[in-house]
Parts: sequence; structure tokens; C-alpha cells
Amino acid sequence: MGLAILHVVCTLCEMDDAELIDRLGGAASVARLLKFNDPSGAGARRVHNWRLRGIPWQVKATHGRTLEKAAAKRKQLEAA
Repeated sequence: MGLAILHVVCTLCEMDDAELIDRLGGAASVARLLKFNDPSGAGARRVHNWRLRGIPWQVKATHGRTLEKAAAKRKQLEAA
């Protein structure tokens, strides 16, 4: 399990966190993807802050596969 998480985190390190957030459709889209959405919009603000501070390693470890799959899917759509 630990090696799988390490692989995902390293794969996500290949691109800048702000670029990843943009590629996934912006802060609000990433917040919805990670289930950080709430009526006040705090989830989107939280993700937006990651554009400058970076995505915390705990989030990459917990949600890395979700981020990786979404980024790969978005990349395929952009290439088509």
C-alpha cells in the first residue's frame, strides 16, 4: 500500500500544483472532486490556497489516485 501511494505522489510531482488545479478545471472543480464542497464555498477557497502553498502531501497521499485519474482523463480530452 505504501509504495502505491508513493508512486501516485511522485507522479503528481511531475507537474506544478497550480498547473494540476488548472488542468482539473479550477479550484471549485477540484473541491467537488475531492468532496470538499460545502455551501459556504470554503472548499474552493481551501483548494485555491493550494495554488500558492502547494497541495499538502496528506491530500496527495489520501486523494492521489483520484487526482491522477482526473488529470489523465483531462489530458486525453485536451489531446482529442
